[in-house]
Amino acid sequence: MTHDAYIRGLGFYVPETVVTNADLEKIVETTDEWITTRTGIKERRVAAPGQASSDLALGAAKAALADAGMQADELTHILVYTLTPDFYCPPTACLLEEKLGIRGKFAQDLNAACSGFVYGLETARAIVALHPEAKVLLCAAEVLTSRTNWADRRTCVLFGDGASAAVIAATPGRGSAHIIDARLYSDGSLGHLLTVKGGGSAAPLKLGDVVGPNFFVEMAGQEVFKHAVRNMVSVCEEVLAAAGATTDEVAFLIPHQANMRIIDAVAKKLSIPTERCVITIDRYGNSSASSVGIALAEARGAGRIQPGALVLLAVFGGGFTWGASLLRF
Repeated sequence: MTHDAYIRGLGFYVPETVVTNADLEKIVETTDEWITTRTGIKERRVAAPGQASSDLALGAAKAALADAGMQADELTHILVYTLTPDFYCPPTACLLEEKLGIRGKFAQDLNAACSGFVYGLETARAIVALHPEAKVLLCAAEVLTSRTNWADRRTCVLFGDGASAAVIAATPGRGSAHIIDARLYSDGSLGHLLTVKGGGSAAPLKLGDVVGPNFFVEMAGQEVFKHAVRNMVSVCEEVLAAAGATTDEVAFLIPHQANMRIIDAVAKKLSIPTERCVITIDRYGNSSASSVGIALAEARGAGRIQPGALVLLAVFGGGFTWGASLLRF
């Protein structure tokens, strides 16, 4: 027997430090006009020295628990999706558990790159389907600037830090969202187009090594753009068709906040006007796994998403991974 799953609470957290395009002009050959026209980004948040992914996740988790009207000890599972964990070991989910002041929970790190939040919703939905008593905390947290090459003008302008969180359970609550369905995919043959290799077991560092470019995000931008648009559009159409819904019924499209040109292209191909897209990239940049959750939590918190609204999430990330999830508030 399976059970429906509901988002009972949403939250997000971004660091206090704001880095504007004007700030970047001082450290790399670029301009505000160049960044804005090509990406739509005006500023991004950057973690303070010593501020790790678990710290950002803690802020988002506390906000989501408060929104759900729950205490941390009511949780049964903690999932952290990140490509920038605090350490290889211990898992960031265990560190988050300790910072929440609880112990004895299921705690696990997972990585689907920028698709993490939507992958995480499906993972949480699967847990709830098997264990209807479960209360799952999903966090997507990134300190992506720790893997940003600030000398690479093509990529350093894109990324920011942040965390988003959701509490998922088998029963609805006030203001909750029903997770109607999701479709998730990957294609490892294209993984070389978007990488963070250095330090992994296939590209290990040894004592005394100098960190090279492969320690940071490396990306074939035009190829990523092409695959992102095509796959995000296709998976959105698929999840809507499976639910018997059309784009006209979608109150808001919330796409991964990677690049404004990608967002515009996806929305245009789906015939969803810009005013029905939730956009945060101008203020937060690309915060990888956390970006869709940040946009969702911020829009719901601001009152933009009203009860009864059909919301479509669409993501694309390294791997390649991509997917879409359909929510009814």
